[in-house]
Amino acid sequence: MASEASELELDFTEDSQLTKCMRIRALSLQQKNAKPQDGEKLLKPNEYVYRLDFSKQKLKFLWWKVQLKTAGKIVITGTSQHWTPDLTNLMNRQLLEPSAIFWKKTDDDEIECNEADAQEFGERLCELAKIRKVMYFVLTFLDGTDPGSVACSVGFKA
Repeated sequence: MASEASELELDFTEDSQLTKCMRIRALSLQQKNAKPQDGEKLLKPNEYVYRLDFSKQKLKFLWWKVQLKTAGKIVITGTSQHWTPDLTNLMNRQLLEPSAIFWKKTDDDEIECNEADAQEFGERLCELAKIRKVMYFVLTFLDGTDPGSVACSVGFKA
């Protein structure tokens, strides 16, 4: 998984149970013709919940590895929430800035990103890893991407 003993590569894994729970919340509100709580973040159809499981707590950010099979864009937004989906709804104020945005213009292009935002976001992950074993993310798939066409991981020095 890691290229060197001191490097750690963590894969983003979809939390399908949590994604389903959040979609049920949105559907429930829609069926009741009710409004979400003030500031509540409801998942859109192109948004999914992913997680990183930190096996080590003291990390230094090294790199992002994002693979897009097709042209398109992916936005990775971290959350500050320790998730208890049955008790706590995701609020907009719990979404971390900046998001990491990766895109590919055509099937032949290399993947691009805003390097400063991606670097800052990666460094923030290290800070959160000091106090967490798990971190959750909202991944937004745009312009032709979907969960099946994307693979994401992040590299750290342990």
